[in-house]
Amino acid sequence: MTTPLRIGALAHQAGVNVETIRYYQSLGLIDTPERPPGGQRGYPPATASRLQFIRRAQQLGFKLDEIADLLKLEAGTDRASIRRIAGARLVEIRERIKDLSRMESMLAHLLEVCAHAPGRHRCPIIEAITGANTPADGTGSAHPSSRRGT
Repeated sequence: MTTPLRIGALAHQAGVNVETIRYYQSLGLIDTPERPPGGQRGYPPATASRLQFIRRAQQLGFKLDEIADLLKLEAGTDRASIRRIAGARLVEIRERIKDLSRMESMLAHLLEVCAHAPGRHRCPIIEAITGANTPADGTGSAHPSSRRGT
């Protein structure tokens, strides 16, 4: 039999804060053990593994509701459901990468324009942010690569 962990020891072992453990308990991601009369709750050592699972899933970009779904599938036998959840996350990550790439291109363009703009005019970066010189297509950007086909 293994010795139950107090919340501080559990947090240390799993590499999270005590507040994180309490938050995950409130979401139902980990169980809240019963408090013995006059004592402190004791967490099974397996809870540390569950916390580490949650942390690794977050590092892969999963949201807490998706992690809850993955935890329900933790046995790993329903691969179709696991692939569906992971596939949806991958699609969202790829969209974020596209958005970041567009932002990078636009900002690089604006920095270049700003560096070569006449000194008495308003900075093109400020103009772009405030919507000055907004093109007729309503994209809010004078840079063609930042336009989206939405």
